[in-house]
Amino acid sequence: MTEKPKKNSKPIIYIVLLIIFLLLLTVAGYLYVDKSSEVDNLVIEKEQIRNDLQQELDKLMEDHNQIKLDYGSLSDTLSFRDSLIQANAKDIKKLLNYKWDYYQIKKKLDRLREVAKGYVIQMDSLYTVNQELKEENSRIRERFKTEQNKNTELKVQKQELQEIVENASRVKVYNIQSTAIRQRGTKQKETNKARRTDRVRVCFTLGENKLVEPAKQSVYIRIARPDDVILVFDKSDDYTFEYKGEKLQYSIMRDIKYDGESKDICVYWNRRNSEQEAMTGRYFVSIYMNNEVIGESYFDLQ
Repeated sequence: MTEKPKKNSKPIIYIVLLIIFLLLLTVAGYLYVDKSSEVDNLVIEKEQIRNDLQQELDKLMEDHNQIKLDYGSLSDTLSFRDSLIQANAKDIKKLLNYKWDYYQIKKKLDRLREVAKGYVIQMDSLYTVNQELKEENSRIRERFKTEQNKNTELKVQKQELQEIVENASRVKVYNIQSTAIRQRGTKQKETNKARRTDRVRVCFTLGENKLVEPAKQSVYIRIARPDDVILVFDKSDDYTFEYKGEKLQYSIMRDIKYDGESKDICVYWNRRNSEQEAMTGRYFVSIYMNNEVIGESYFDLQ
């Protein structure tokens, strides 16, 4: 009896494997196209966000520069604040042009917006103060001429005039900036971190007042920690001053020659113990001159 030849099943297996391979290849191709489309959409969305942030920065700086133009030479008195705004804008632009993070840039933009807002408020205040001084000085001159022509009730009128002159002769301060500083060699950098604080910088402008006679003036600055303790170099009487009959300790003292012209002043408090970190919280700064508190400010450390 002759044996029947066996059927060869290998071609069927190959066909099945080929079909499975083609199906897998089709699915992989579909997933690749879908993923590529998703990546492209993310890239487009990210670029749109970057453009929106860039436009927001450009609008902010455009408004700031217009403010400077509107106030003219008066804006020169706030050059310190303007330089801070310009530096922050430059940093944000670098982040936008190179490696950038949305939340970091958004945070910096919000802070820049607050600084620019403070610039406008201080500029308005400065303009108002200057206008009030001009009007007040004009009224004083007119009244002084009138008083010179009067012969009756001279004693009473002289007393009234003296009080007006004393009020107008007070030196006003503006553009107060108190900032924590990190010192590395000759380089300084502003910081809001307590552990990085090496110094405290206090800058302000003494306003113009031609009614004040040129003289040497002592300016005292007290820096209070969050627990109300005053930062002092030494607790002896050598570092105290008289204020309304009371002895107060000061953090910084500066003798200046005031001749009635506007004067920019910056002083520093240096942390004595480099091993001990500064305290976190809000620090209050008070400026004293001629037995008066002429200005106050604060800064926060985290």
